[in-house]
Amino acid sequence: MAAASLAALVHAAPDASAHASRAAAAAAVSCAGSNTISFSPGLSLAARRTRIGGSGGYSCLSTDPALRSGVSSISGGGWNGCFFSDATTVERITWNTGERTTVVYRLGNVQQVAGQAVVLVVGRVVKGKFEGRTVASPGLQITLDPLKCVSKGGVELITGPSTLVIV
Repeated sequence: MAAASLAALVHAAPDASAHASRAAAAAAVSCAGSNTISFSPGLSLAARRTRIGGSGGYSCLSTDPALRSGVSSISGGGWNGCFFSDATTVERITWNTGERTTVVYRLGNVQQVAGQAVVLVVGRVVKGKFEGRTVASPGLQITLDPLKCVSKGGVELITGPSTLVIV
């Protein structure tokens, strides 16, 4: 978490964190939490076709005062490596209210910096609560062993803090 969520690679603007902060201020929902993302096969130096899976958990502030938290399942796939991502990821969120949201991330920036995944994905709510709205999900997922990028099995799991902003 998606990091995350993960999606088609673009080069993020240098002020990506400032943009995320402005988006959070105008958000219908702004959440902080963490994601754990798995890759099969693991990420390596060369991009290869991978399946993506994972989960997330968030504490939220919302224009809907009843909405306070959410949990998510993450799935997808595409071409991924330690320095490149071209994938589509789906995040299915269940809110504490029982309502559901399905987000498709097709646009994002996933960079391995010193073996750590720095993630900024942008998507759209395609089903459920907040349908039609834009979603940004920046995060930093930690690779416990960054040298795995050069190993045969690659980086199979990343985990760490993430945010979810629905505008």
